[in-house]
Amino acid sequence: MAHQQMPIWATEADIDEDVDLSLAIGNYGHGHFEDAPIQHPQLDETAMIAIQQHMAQQAAFSQIPDVVKAFIVRFHQAVLENNLEEITIAYESGWNKYTEKFYSRTEWPEAEIIAPLVNDDPIFLILYRELYYRHVYSRLQPNIDDRFHSYENSCELFNYLLNSDGPVKLELPEQWLWDIIDEFIYQYQVFCTWRSKVKNKTDDELVMLAEGGPVWSSYSVLNVLYSLMQKSKINEYIVATREGKSQEEIGEIVGEFGQRPLYRMLGYFSIIGLLRVHVLLGDFTLALKVMESVELNQKSPFTRVTACHVTTYYYVGFCYIMLRRYPDAIRTFVTILNFIMRMRQYHTRSYQYDQISKTADRMYALFAICNALSPSRLDDNIANIAKERFGEQYAKIARGGQEALSAFEELFLYACPKFITANPPPYEDNTAMTDLLAPADAADTAPPGYDATQRHLSLFLADIAAQLPVPTLRSFLKLYTSLDAKKLANFLDVDEEEMVQEMMVMKQASKSLSRVPGGGEITSLLDGRVITTSDLNFIIDENMVHITESTVGRRYAGWFIKNTERAQKIFDDLKHMPLPAPPASAANASSHRSTHPGAASGAIAASAATPAGTAKETTDAQAPAPRKVAWGGARA
Repeated sequence: MAHQQMPIWATEADIDEDVDLSLAIGNYGHGHFEDAPIQHPQLDETAMIAIQQHMAQQAAFSQIPDVVKAFIVRFHQAVLENNLEEITIAYESGWNKYTEKFYSRTEWPEAEIIAPLVNDDPIFLILYRELYYRHVYSRLQPNIDDRFHSYENSCELFNYLLNSDGPVKLELPEQWLWDIIDEFIYQYQVFCTWRSKVKNKTDDELVMLAEGGPVWSSYSVLNVLYSLMQKSKINEYIVATREGKSQEEIGEIVGEFGQRPLYRMLGYFSIIGLLRVHVLLGDFTLALKVMESVELNQKSPFTRVTACHVTTYYYVGFCYIMLRRYPDAIRTFVTILNFIMRMRQYHTRSYQYDQISKTADRMYALFAICNALSPSRLDDNIANIAKERFGEQYAKIARGGQEALSAFEELFLYACPKFITANPPPYEDNTAMTDLLAPADAADTAPPGYDATQRHLSLFLADIAAQLPVPTLRSFLKLYTSLDAKKLANFLDVDEEEMVQEMMVMKQASKSLSRVPGGGEITSLLDGRVITTSDLNFIIDENMVHITESTVGRRYAGWFIKNTERAQKIFDDLKHMPLPAPPASAANASSHRSTHPGAASGAIAASAATPAGTAKETTDAQAPAPRKVAWGGARA
């Protein structure tokens, strides 16, 4: 009997009932696979930060425009080849062009981002950071990290230049070298001003300032500038050049560093930088002492960079004001302001035109101060411009009294440098900081000991206040040749003792130490002799005041020579000017006559055959009226 077959699905059901599948197949981890965690590679925090930074740099690098990348590559190649022409174009034109186009309101890419474009060249990256931080300071608002990092970058640059075994193989344009020194001092000045304002600092900033150490300290800044001077032996070079020594002799004197233009110009610009730093610190005598070897003329090397030229004269003139040498200050300001007026059309092409114009306006204000304290007719044109720009202050000074003092204060605060305090506040001393942060009164004012500008202003106004009675006293003395002292005291509404004090102040104010203009011997800026700046002199003898007035006659010879040369120049220009073209009708008539030579010859023959009297009568009767031509003559 055949076996009855079972359906296949029934057989599988029996197997499921009789066999333990877990024993036949095995587990293979099915029960725990979904719950097991994925094993990631173990990375420490430093590696994770590095990966994140690398990804961020790649993202930032991709956002740099292609033209900027190409510019940085060309800039780097020019620096590698020491191609001064290409470096100058990239520095003065390219950088400012792309700044205005792409980065007028934002920062340039950081040096670490553009490093792959320049093969991680450390020297170029230092120079790039110098431009980067200068852009941050000029266009944006630097934070405390920017202030600290810009100082570190400056230290790297100067360490590279000063601590190398020999002169570095680097050439930069003179304009860039000046800007490096100028920006270094500017960032130091801004940091000192920001550091002295203790009441607007966060706790983190106070901690960083307390632990900052020598960051932007006055000692470190002065050390850099003096080191550049000593490394380049610039003073020895100036003296040797002035004495007319040969190039071989100069080379032996200044050494291998001083022979390189890079070090020579950095040393020279460091002298101007020291002049500026000492003025900011309030040491005006030392500021002029540093300039002992530098000549203030149009042949000096600093005149090749216009911004350096203007800065030098500004700070020298301000030193003379603070030393009460007003004639020297006036002479200094007149020289540079005339130069700026002559070269104004060229200044507009410079990227520093705005800075030069602002400095010129400040010098006009300083000139107004000097001209009020020591009237001079050195240059009427400059005086007229100063009166136009500061007419209100001039009017207050003329009226005298307290208004004059406020006018001097306005002019001084507008035109003076932004003075700094050499020593920082005691951030490391909690007790002293608590006293500083505690408000002295209801008005939250800055501590008086840390406002350097107000301190110099008070010293200046104290000297001005003593001279305020001088114009009134001078106006009375010009009316008399001799006057009773008691009567003069009544005019002034003071007693005789106070009147004598005012006269002594006037006597002292009319004398000044001044450099002799046109002297053949080269003297330092501090040298000079005592001169009288007033045309009034007086003596007091037995209660009588005797006045003498000396008027300097006008130098007519120079006036006639100058105007004769001007008239001769105008005459020569007129003589060489081409005559204007005749009118179109006259030109047509002339061309018509020239095309009929037979008629012209016939007319000549007829006039020759006609008697003289008949010809004159015919001419008078038939000739048309004279016609004026373009240059004022008449044509028959």
